[in-house]
Amino acid sequence: MTAYLRSIQVLLWKDLLAEWRSREAFTAALVFALMVLVVFNFALDLRLDRAEAVAPGVLWTTYLFAGLLALGRGFARERDRGTLEGLLLAPIDRSALFLAKLLANTLFVLLVEIVTLPVFSALFGVTFDWPRLALVALLGALGFCGVGTLFAAMASGTRAREVMLPVLLLPIALPVVIATVKATAAVTGAGSADDLPWLNLLVAFDAIFIALSFLAFEHVVAD
Repeated sequence: MTAYLRSIQVLLWKDLLAEWRSREAFTAALVFALMVLVVFNFALDLRLDRAEAVAPGVLWTTYLFAGLLALGRGFARERDRGTLEGLLLAPIDRSALFLAKLLANTLFVLLVEIVTLPVFSALFGVTFDWPRLALVALLGALGFCGVGTLFAAMASGTRAREVMLPVLLLPIALPVVIATVKATAAVTGAGSADDLPWLNLLVAFDAIFIALSFLAFEHVVAD
């Protein structure tokens, strides 16, 4: 187990260091998210009560497409540089590669959320229950990246990977997105007590998607 955790740590550090040097995925996702929020702010002339009602949908639509940019760059960079084959030939469990990629992708999405949430709150005049929102944001990012990491690995082996990733991922990730939007509504003041069970449903979706992706990853990269 110690060797397994060490493998995850080394692979995660490799991804973080590569991203720190290039800043491709994070910068692209962050700029895209900020741009979309500004466009929504000018496109939707909302009063406070209406802003709270549409805020969760606007917020997670932004993160959904920004996250696609971050997910797409991870395995694409490995494929382009020819390092993925070397990682697959290394004497490590392939599930460790999946977990390292999952953690790296989740961290990138969370960093985008940390930077853009205060901007979103200021632009739309929406206040949040920040501790509860942090939990929802973490679970939403984890569930989206859990299934997204698997499909990013699958799409990276195709010629039209930029097109294939959203086509494959968005229908499957829809339950996580819906649960996250509903759970977010509960912490904006626009939600009701009926929205709270969505948080439990989000936890269940995260566990199911991550477990299935964990089991399927080895077969995906083997092909």
